[in-house]
Amino acid sequence: MEPIKITDDIYWVGAVDYDIRDFHGYLTPRGSTYNAYLIVDGETVTLVDTVRHGFEDELLSRVSKIVDPARITQVISNHAEMDHSGGLPGIVRAIGSGKPVYASAMGVKNLHGQFPAEGLNLKDVAKEKPAEGGLTFQFLDTKMIHWPDSMFSFVPERGVLFSQDGFGLHYASTDRFDDQVPWDLLRSLAVNYVANILTPYTPQIAKVLETVKGSGLLERIRIICPDHGVVWRSEPGRIIGLYAHLVTQAPARKAVVAFDTMWHSTEYMARALTDALGARGIETAYLSLKHNHRSQVATEAYEAAAVLVGTPTINNQLFPSVSDLLSYFRGLKFKNKIGAAFGSHGWSGEGAKIVQAELAGLGWKMPAPEVRVQWVPREETLQPLFDLAGAVADEIDRVAPAAAV
Repeated sequence: MEPIKITDDIYWVGAVDYDIRDFHGYLTPRGSTYNAYLIVDGETVTLVDTVRHGFEDELLSRVSKIVDPARITQVISNHAEMDHSGGLPGIVRAIGSGKPVYASAMGVKNLHGQFPAEGLNLKDVAKEKPAEGGLTFQFLDTKMIHWPDSMFSFVPERGVLFSQDGFGLHYASTDRFDDQVPWDLLRSLAVNYVANILTPYTPQIAKVLETVKGSGLLERIRIICPDHGVVWRSEPGRIIGLYAHLVTQAPARKAVVAFDTMWHSTEYMARALTDALGARGIETAYLSLKHNHRSQVATEAYEAAAVLVGTPTINNQLFPSVSDLLSYFRGLKFKNKIGAAFGSHGWSGEGAKIVQAELAGLGWKMPAPEVRVQWVPREETLQPLFDLAGAVADEIDRVAPAAAV
C-alpha cells in the first residue's frame, strides 16, 4: 500500500473501498475512499483524520512507507463520523496510546460518546493547539457541514485545506487528483454527493463559503484535501465554485418523472408525461423505481425545476417504493421545486392524493391537482394528464425559461 505525495511534507495515506455500494442508504456505484493525510514536519508528525474500521492496516501500511507509525505525535480529527473515526482507536493503539487527538468541542464530545472505553486523549482545538514546527494549523468551525463536530483545518504555509466531507465525492480509483479525472465525471459525482448528503445543510454551507471568502482564506487555498474522493490540486476554485452554485438550489430547465407501477398503468402515464414535457423542450429524466435507487432519483432531482411522482394505489396507500422515496425527500429538504402527482388505481384511488399532499407538505409549488386514472389509461382518458404536464411546463418556463436561440 503506497502513499501518495501531495507536497514535499504532506501525503495521502487513506484507504480505497472499491466494494461499498450502500452508504447508509445512499447508493455508491463507484465505491468510495476514506482519505487520511500525514504531515511530516521535522519531529512533529501529524495524522489528519483516519479511516473506516477494517481499513486500519491499509492506512498504517501507507504510513510505514514514509515513517515508522510510532513517530506520529498527534492526530487531528476534523469529523467524527464513523467512516473517518471508526479506525481511530486501532490507529491510536498502533502509534502509541496517549497520543493527543485534536478535534472541535463537539468532536471531543462525539468521539468520547462513540469510544467511551478507549481512553482516547482528546483535546479541544479551541482550548489547546496541536504541536507545530515549520508548519502551522488554523481551524475553522464548520458546524453542521454536515455534523455538529465538523471543522476545517488549514496549513497556511502550504495553502492546503483539509475540508473533511466538504468538497468530497464517492469515487474509488487509483486516481488521487482532480487533474487525473474528467471534469464532467467529477461534476456528476459531486452533484450526487451534495444531493444525497449535504442538501439539508446548504444554508450553513452557503454561510461558510461566505465566511471563507470574507476572511481572505479563499485566495490562499492552493490544494483541497477532502475526506472522500479526489484531492483538488489543479483547480480547487472549480469545486468551490460548483458548491457555491449548488447550495443555491437554483432550478434548471429540467423535470424528473419518478414512479413505480403494478400492472404498467402508472408506467404508461409516466411515459405520456415524459413525452409531453419533452415536447415543450424540457429535459426530462424518466425514472422507474424498479430500476433506479432513491439516491439516483435524488441526484437527478437536485438541479431539476420539477419532480413528478407517480404511484399505483395498494391497500389504500402508496406503493412501498414511492413511500420510501417521499420519506427520503422529506429528510433531504429540497427547495425551489415544482411538484406534481399522478397515478392509476382500481376500486380506490388514495395513492396519488397522498403523493399530492406529501409534496405540498415539502413546501413545493403545486401548479395543479393530482391526476388519477382508474384501471388502464386510454388515449381518451389522458387529457387531464396532458393538462398537468402543461401546468408544470408553464411553471418551469417561469422559473427556468428556455435560452434564446
